[in-house]
Parts: sequence; structure tokens; C-alpha cells
Amino acid sequence: MPNLNPDENLPFLAGRSTDLLTDEALVDLFRASGDQEIIGVLFRRYTHLVLGVCIKYLRDREMARDTAMGVFESLFSSLKKYEVNHFKSWLYTVTRSHCALALRQQKKDPQMIPWEENLMNEVMEKDGFSHLNINDESEERIRRLYKAVGELSPGQQQCLLLFYLEGKSYQQISETTGFFLNEVKSFIQNGKRNLKINLERSYY
Repeated sequence: MPNLNPDENLPFLAGRSTDLLTDEALVDLFRASGDQEIIGVLFRRYTHLVLGVCIKYLRDREMARDTAMGVFESLFSSLKKYEVNHFKSWLYTVTRSHCALALRQQKKDPQMIPWEENLMNEVMEKDGFSHLNINDESEERIRRLYKAVGELSPGQQQCLLLFYLEGKSYQQISETTGFFLNEVKSFIQNGKRNLKINLERSYY
């Protein structure tokens, strides 16, 4: 990956026709070809956005740079595995999630914060986890939760995080992501169901 410095250009990509493609076209091209330089194009487009979000939430430039690099590195697997229809808003949500995890790791606080606990409890209470005999410490439960959320499809992950982490309403999520209201409701409902499946799988 290129150096995460917004003041530096990526000369090996300059003048390429991919610079003229939309984000979604680039994602489709990457999914079809696996060409890693396409991630470089997206990297160049959104370095300022991702790094800016990381600095805003982390308030530490070095940690922000490391976290932003992690966001872009995650694109290789995420975009290969799932189709993303609204890349910019999805990238923001993913970045926000990475920041939340970075803050938690920095504080080394084993206690769940409200949005994590609300999401975990709702899935557990509504879908039933009593048969799993869960005795994890909070730190392990948190690790499993983030991993399970990360395995959701982009639409489900984005809507769940906007709803629980950002506290947005269905209508606000629709306006933020460009999804229709019924799509938002479906993503949240199916996301919670698949989150349950992912969590259950992590306990076996």
C-alpha cells in the first residue's frame, strides 16, 4: 500500500483511465480483476476523508494514520467478498467502526460501552443465546462482536453501525446511505439475524 500521506501523490497511477471511473465502477472492476492498483485509486481519492475522520475521533495523528491504513487494507478482502453500491458512505461507516475499535484497544477497557451492549443484548434476548452457555469475559465478547459485525455484508454492516453506533433513525440512515427506507429496515433486520448466526458460529 502507498504511504498514508495526503500531501503525497501516487505517481504510478497518474493518468490512468481508472481515475475517470466512479467509485462503484472501480469496485466492480476490482471485484472482476483483483487488480490491487484499483484500491490505490480509491486510496488516493479518500485519504483525506478517512484520515480526517480518524483524526477527529482519535485525536492522535499517529494512531489516526495507523487506523486509516487498516481501513484501506481491509478493502482488499471486503470488496472482493461483497458488492458495495454506495462506496463513500459505506467507507465512512467502516472508518468510524475502525476508530471505535482503536479507541477501545487504546483504553484497554473490558467493559462494553452502550452501543455495543445494546446491539449484543438485543441479538441475545430476541434470538436466544441461552443454549450457548456464554461465560466470556467482556473483552472476549467485544472481540467476538466486532468480528461478527465485520463479517456482515456492507449494507447490513453499514445500517447496523449507523443505527447503533451513530444513533441514527431509519430515515436518517436512508438519507445518509442512499438506500430506500424499506432497504434500511431489511438490512437492519437481516443484519441482526446474520449477526446472531456469526456469533453462534464463533462459540462452536
